[in-house]
Amino acid sequence: MALFLAVAVAPMAFAQPRPAGAPEAPAPQTGNRILAVVNGDPITQAEVTSRSRLFALNVGMGVAPEILGRLQPQVLRLAVDERLRIQEIQRRRIGVSDADIAEAIADIERRNNLPPGAMRNQLRNAGIQPRVLFDQIRAQIGWGRLLRQALGPLAEISEQEVADAIASRRAQEAQAEYLVSEIYLPVDDPANEGEVRRFADEVIGQIRRGSPFPVVASQFSQAQTALGGGDVGWVGVNQLDPEVASIVTRMPPGAVSNPIRVAGGFQIVSLRARREGGTAAQLSTMLTIRQLFTPFDRPLDPQAPTEQQRAVVERAQRLSQTLRGCEQVDALPRTSDRPTDPGPIRLEGLNPPALRSMLASLAIGRPSQPVIAPDGVLLLMVCSREQRNMNEFTPDAARQQILRDRVELLSRQLQRDLRRRAVIEMRV
Repeated sequence: MALFLAVAVAPMAFAQPRPAGAPEAPAPQTGNRILAVVNGDPITQAEVTSRSRLFALNVGMGVAPEILGRLQPQVLRLAVDERLRIQEIQRRRIGVSDADIAEAIADIERRNNLPPGAMRNQLRNAGIQPRVLFDQIRAQIGWGRLLRQALGPLAEISEQEVADAIASRRAQEAQAEYLVSEIYLPVDDPANEGEVRRFADEVIGQIRRGSPFPVVASQFSQAQTALGGGDVGWVGVNQLDPEVASIVTRMPPGAVSNPIRVAGGFQIVSLRARREGGTAAQLSTMLTIRQLFTPFDRPLDPQAPTEQQRAVVERAQRLSQTLRGCEQVDALPRTSDRPTDPGPIRLEGLNPPALRSMLASLAIGRPSQPVIAPDGVLLLMVCSREQRNMNEFTPDAARQQILRDRVELLSRQLQRDLRRRAVIEMRV
């Protein structure tokens, strides 16, 4: 699926709920002066402070005033760009509903093992306005939809273009490839270049001290890859900016670059892995599965199950004996917020080993025995199982690459146009 059609918020490192009686994080300063006005729309100190605190807490920087002060200039510029995007989304009447926001927030909570509603409470306890995160999500979703609309016919990739991309990749098979993540920080005004460079150094320092690269990318990168935590994927040197390529080829896996000056701004690159050209195929077993989870009304006590728990287990046992084929699972009513189809799964990467062994041995289209956990009962079914060369540059991968490049170019062009046409008054 195209990058801009699969808008998602990268996982955030939210803490677990604060223990009862523990002190709350100090609230931000009460002053709420206007820091900037974007086409008549004000951005306040409270908004910028909330976003700075959100980033600092996520990456473990702490929220001391001097830290928030160092973050403020870049956070303010990002807030200006986000406001421009939201205004353009509204001007083009591209809808992002409250349900879209709620779904994205629920997804973040699920991936961080938080109960429903916990994230809003954590934001408030940390002195962060929930609207700051909600606006960020709204801008991400809306900008993705805007790009899809603006791309028009260019979103359609011809078979010839796919064939040319595959031929180009095959011609370079003898060359090394690099698994890269990126953070892109634009420099819209040459007068701000030193400030952006200092902020880039601050970000790099935090990453090298252990802050997760995907979290930092999702918060601050202005490239479209920010939606996936900065993941660029496997690329050859010819697919990178020359300045970036000259650095990446000399980096050891696991390293994070210093800021690299590229057209329009600075790029920070993480090299996750390297593979030499002509390497053997990397075969993996790819599964498509269905999962049917039914939650218990309370944590299970095996010695004293409730009536509801007994009924859930009995129903799962009946289904395990009667279900045949993934179409029948798809036709069943949803019993939880877990997706019935979790998407393609690489068998070799599954944990725990018992789960990997079970899915490896299940007959296609036949359900597993009920898996009873403290919070509910799970049935699994394998729909397909195939060997795939993970190093192969498939037609789908070619389309993704072509589309990603077009979307990235369009996104940067639109953002520059919005800034050029805007009336922006900075009051700091």
